[in-house]
Amino acid sequence: MSSPERTELLTLQGVLTADQAAATVRGILAVQRADGAVPWFRGHHLDPWDHTEAAMALDVAGEHEAAERAYDWLARHRNEDGSWYAAYRDGDPHDITDRGRESNFVAYVAVGVWHHYLCTGDDAFLDRMWPTVYAAIEWVLRLQQPGGQIGWKREEDGTPVNDALLTGSSSIHHALRCALAIAEQREEPQPDWELALGALRHAIRRHPERFLDKDRYSMDWYYPVLGGALRGAEAKARIEADWDRFVVPGLGVRCVVPNPWVTGGESAELALALWAMGESDRALAILQDIQHLRDPRTGLYWTGYVFEDRAVWPEELTTWTAGSVLLAVAALGGDEATCSVFGGEALPSGVDPDCCD
Repeated sequence: MSSPERTELLTLQGVLTADQAAATVRGILAVQRADGAVPWFRGHHLDPWDHTEAAMALDVAGEHEAAERAYDWLARHRNEDGSWYAAYRDGDPHDITDRGRESNFVAYVAVGVWHHYLCTGDDAFLDRMWPTVYAAIEWVLRLQQPGGQIGWKREEDGTPVNDALLTGSSSIHHALRCALAIAEQREEPQPDWELALGALRHAIRRHPERFLDKDRYSMDWYYPVLGGALRGAEAKARIEADWDRFVVPGLGVRCVVPNPWVTGGESAELALALWAMGESDRALAILQDIQHLRDPRTGLYWTGYVFEDRAVWPEELTTWTAGSVLLAVAALGGDEATCSVFGGEALPSGVDPDCCD
């Protein structure tokens, strides 16, 4: 369970006190269902990616049993082919509201499972979740295109959508590295995954034309860094090039330009990316800037803020926004598991296939 000692590690000047961190954790726990599901908020939907993000936040707070219940929910309710649907009403596995299956949603379980293992050292958990991770990654890689990028999703009838999203593929790059770390820990090498990872990284770094043009979205800007495909000078050049385009001083990060709308999730993720680049000061400033989104009653965070109207919008307090803030704070605070997962130095890098130009 979370404790004063754990939430003390989630304190950050101008961002969270120990009491505030504990309140945020309680806010996520209050939304989690008894079966482990973590919807966006009660009455709204659950998607597998954001469910996993919330579970990771519970782990950094020491709520390992609650996080494990979230992963068990994924293991119990995966489809026979290894995937999950895109949305379940209020986390009810029998009330599916979007029967599409998105590749980055499916892959992200590997990030969460590896993070939980690093938090707990629980080999039995890793063994139990391995079939779920393996099936999910195999499903995702069946959508990989000849150029290395990963197709976006499969429609309800199984038809593949081969167009690739840079944000989604960058998230899958991260997930593949974590899946390979799990395979290495279990001494079950996956050479095909290593080749797939190398081809995917090459596409992200060298072939922007292989992805749909979503340049207006901030996630396409920072996700190649957050997902670990870009580091060093390449990462710094990318972030500097569009900093003024997306960052609104004192408020956070735009979700999409030119809309006057900053969002907490994107801002916290950018902070994580900045931390991974070694720019902790700028990461801290971003997290400080978005504290206007914090709801003091629940400890959760509003999804976004329309600054021209000075209005919260939409009026929803989402578990994944709170989760992304806690993970960014944990990384800046030196939490070992979170630093390992998002820093990436200890994660496998894959193999560039000979066909890459």
